[in-house]
Amino acid sequence: MQVLELIIFGGLAAIVLYQLYSVLGRRVGRQPEDAAAEAAKPAARIADRGPEPADEGVALTGLAALKALDPAFDPSRFLHGAKGAYEMIVRAFATADRDTLKKLLAPGVMASFDSAIAARETEGVTETVEFLHAPRADMEKADVVGDTASVVVRFLAEFRSRTKGPEGEGVDDRRTAELWTFERNLKSPDPNWMLTHVDAAEA
Repeated sequence: MQVLELIIFGGLAAIVLYQLYSVLGRRVGRQPEDAAAEAAKPAARIADRGPEPADEGVALTGLAALKALDPAFDPSRFLHGAKGAYEMIVRAFATADRDTLKKLLAPGVMASFDSAIAARETEGVTETVEFLHAPRADMEKADVVGDTASVVVRFLAEFRSRTKGPEGEGVDDRRTAELWTFERNLKSPDPNWMLTHVDAAEA
């Protein structure tokens, strides 16, 4: 009789446990992996949404504005080209190479350079320039006004100037620090930048 009661109670217990298993599933209570899954959900939802759209009411400025209008603009490549233009312009100015200067200078800057070259020619002075080291170029700022982009580059350079004139020959080692402003019309098919302004800078 006692054995029969144990069998009956055991059967009832199995039925109750089966019902609990059906309702609650295999896991009861909050498991450690549940916390991890919940923590991951907000990040997953953010990732699904993708980047937040820019506020259309905010106007882009500086380098961001330039890159928005010209996605191909690469600051590193621009500075590499600017250093090459700097050396070319300094050498052309020294040797009175007006044809080269006209291709790289805006009319106002060209007029100023031409005036200095003419004064030197009147005095019978010729000059050549040798760079002692590659110039250093750093982007100071960039901006866009209308369709025109402008980039200000700070140049630090060391070069040797050799002059010849009525009073003889001279050699002068110079260190210069200047801010050069380059501009380009972003809607123009011409990819070249023109030098539009030159300012002295602190070394």
